[in-house]
Amino acid sequence: MSDSETIRAVLREHIHDASSQWNLGTFGAIAEFMRDPDEPVTTIDEPGRLSATTARGGIGFTRLDEACLFASETAVGTGWSHRVAICLPEAGCTMNRRSVLTELGTDTEALRPEDARDILFDMGLGTLQADICIRTGDPELIGQLREQAGRSLFEPGNPTMAAIVAAGPHRVFLARIGRCEVYQPIPPANGRSPEGPHTHVLPQLLRTSRTHAATEPIPKGLVPCVHFVPAHPAKDMMGHMRAFAPADHARFEDLLARFGSPELLAIKRSARAAIAAGSDPRNFVPPQGRFGRHALRVALRQLAVADAFAPSLKHWSALFDRREDLEDGTMNDPYRH
Repeated sequence: MSDSETIRAVLREHIHDASSQWNLGTFGAIAEFMRDPDEPVTTIDEPGRLSATTARGGIGFTRLDEACLFASETAVGTGWSHRVAICLPEAGCTMNRRSVLTELGTDTEALRPEDARDILFDMGLGTLQADICIRTGDPELIGQLREQAGRSLFEPGNPTMAAIVAAGPHRVFLARIGRCEVYQPIPPANGRSPEGPHTHVLPQLLRTSRTHAATEPIPKGLVPCVHFVPAHPAKDMMGHMRAFAPADHARFEDLLARFGSPELLAIKRSARAAIAAGSDPRNFVPPQGRFGRHALRVALRQLAVADAFAPSLKHWSALFDRREDLEDGTMNDPYRH
């Protein structure tokens, strides 16, 4: 789908764009990185290293030679989400899949030099395409973690998770192509994630052993390791509605054309052409597959927010975009926007 230099060029563009957001991990455990437009950021662009870090977190890439990009959209709520997945072949994405807390030594590959002497621990979540780790230089926490090494965090009576939450060490999520680091505190179980970089670890979702959300049409044989989410044309970075931005819409349409599913893109284009021609929606043959139906709904919703073909669009939406027909799970989209 794309070679390493093409991928690097796309990632470079979005790493330098504060409106793009990132996540690395798996279904049920992801680290998210984003930054404010005026937030100080350090970027590195050199052979074998492409990264951006702030005082709150960072994202970084190393080997991209086996990676490919896949862009997609999902109808969610009354709008839609979009993202670009950075994928690896199933055979090349597997990480260490440790099932117990394991000390890994100093984090010599840390995104920031000042963190390279701190100790990295794999939390032992056993996920396929990411090692879910924490990093600390706190002697007390290191001692506690070493005492419990070799045990599952979910073992009855294990005090380790409570100690981790209380201490708030760096979270470091590792994939074959790079890493995401989060430096902000860990909220308590009944608290809210802080704005900006944060992590989610949800055992009930991890137990499904899925590599990604069921609503994301990743091609067979590929596993998404990282996602980036460009600026949404109808929502701001916090997910609030904003005036439609044609330039942001065109930018993602270009990504879809370059890296998306040709079949899903054809559905969107066919619907737009039929609506523009004033065709009766009852004569339009709807797609049968789940992802095709999402593509059609997204096309209708994009036309609606762009205020295009308003007189006839309501008839199309009434026929093909009834909210009660959305499949289970689309309301729980794990990607921002």
